[in-house]
Amino acid sequence: MVVLRSVLLFGLAAVAEIGGAWLVWQGVREHRGWLWIGAGVVALGLYGFVATLQPDADFGRILAAYGGVFVAGSLAWGALVDGYRPDRWDVTGTLVCLVGVALIMYAPR
Repeated sequence: MVVLRSVLLFGLAAVAEIGGAWLVWQGVREHRGWLWIGAGVVALGLYGFVATLQPDADFGRILAAYGGVFVAGSLAWGALVDGYRPDRWDVTGTLVCLVGVALIMYAPR
């Protein structure tokens, strides 16, 4: 149950951070305005809060593992929202990152 909670929190954190960054990108780069930028800033703040809810208490471990989740989430967001098509090396690199996440977070200690 702890692993499931952790995985779900990583997913929520990814949506908040990647979504927030995307909203800021849209506001600035696509000239959608301050409302988009503001919504992105709020989502980025939510990401920071969600990260604190992880069951593990080690900040460095959580953020290091989240880096792999961020890689996978960013490519997935690009594919789902922006029409980006990851190639085999994107997918391979993502799998390597997710193995790293599993080792960092869930390997027996």
